[in-house]
Amino acid sequence: SATGARVGGARFDPLDRGVRGTAREIAVKPGGRITLDDVNYTACPEEDMDWVLKAQSLNLDTAARNGSGRNVRLDFKGVPILYAPIISFPLGNERKSGFLPPDIGHSNRGGLELSIPYYFNLAPNLDLTLTPRILSRRGLGLDHEFRYLTRRQRGIMVGRFLPGDDLRNRDRSLVEWNHRADFAANWRFIVNASNASDGNYFEDFGLGSEGASIPYLERTAELHHFGRHWELLAQVQNFQTIDQNIPDASRPYSRLPRVIGRGEWRAPLGLEYRLNSELVYFHRDRDPGMVTGGRLDVSPELSWSFTRPGLYITPTAAWRQTQYRLENTAPDADDAPDRGAPIGSLDAGMIFERIAGRDANRIHTLEPRLLYLYVPYRDQTALPVFDTGLPDLNLVQLFRRNRYVGADRLSDANQLSAGITTRLLDADDGSQYLSATVGQTYYFD
Repeated sequence: SATGARVGGARFDPLDRGVRGTAREIAVKPGGRITLDDVNYTACPEEDMDWVLKAQSLNLDTAARNGSGRNVRLDFKGVPILYAPIISFPLGNERKSGFLPPDIGHSNRGGLELSIPYYFNLAPNLDLTLTPRILSRRGLGLDHEFRYLTRRQRGIMVGRFLPGDDLRNRDRSLVEWNHRADFAANWRFIVNASNASDGNYFEDFGLGSEGASIPYLERTAELHHFGRHWELLAQVQNFQTIDQNIPDASRPYSRLPRVIGRGEWRAPLGLEYRLNSELVYFHRDRDPGMVTGGRLDVSPELSWSFTRPGLYITPTAAWRQTQYRLENTAPDADDAPDRGAPIGSLDAGMIFERIAGRDANRIHTLEPRLLYLYVPYRDQTALPVFDTGLPDLNLVQLFRRNRYVGADRLSDANQLSAGITTRLLDADDGSQYLSATVGQTYYFD
């Protein structure tokens, strides 16, 4: 009616929500306002009610799409695990400013920790979460998370601040910024940067061994341009060393700047032309006596692809040329060393598949593969090692044409890699449930 209505001993089951509840009384008032007293709310089946949300009262404003509750308690198997004297929440998917559930914990390095986040719904495309933190052994801190999203840009800025750490007697902080901007056709700008106040930050505040084992923080800004057949990347990059036990000589170089160009063109008869190139200057701050300088790496490549259902054969011929211009070299050392070598490979494989599963809803594959690789030996002792290393052996490494990562070293090779992979796929959408590979490399020289 126009004056509202009251229903006692009510039970409600919202359609298509999978939830249900009861209330001692439901009052429907003019203007779309609803009040519920002594509420029990759950999504569990009646025969197995593991958790129940209880509230002394709930007030729902369906016009403003807001709700509030008093003396709200969450019970799990009859045991109260969360209580709030008052809560506020949106009705539906709308965001709403307000307090989020607090977080309580304890650690040996921080003592008792309590954080109470407050969420600011600044705009449909902007939000901010401020989280005051109390650490009984260290003091009072403030965390923030700012997110933004526009038609061309998106990003997140995160900061953790603890002024006057009582245990370290200094200010502590961690700042992270991740940004992406598609500001013009085929142009993209990306920033991923982090900075910690000191080398002990993750040891003191990291979560478990993962946080305590971070050796470096990366700061990278990249400008990408994409063409129909080629891609250009301009980058500046450096690192903050977190693990102070790493000697200066083993710390990574800064790339100031780095330019990468990649191109790929297809021709008739299955021919493909590729060009990979990199121009980079390696800089060192802490140890000015270390060798620094520029490196140009260019690798043109020609391949031919023969493909048939369940079969492919791809011979490839390439040349890799690397040229340096070095500074701080020894008096009798070459400051412009270079290296060039041909690379030949033959990649071949087959794919067998069959229908599997009780309802024929799976595809089971068997995929044998062979890769022969030949690269002649080159003496590279005069070349520096700026950013090159040997990764662990894995499936990707098994069929790569250079066992090193980075351009400072090129592996000589006369070898055959053989492997077989089996996969279990969904027959409808091709999603992969399981993959297993067994392989081995045979060295002729």
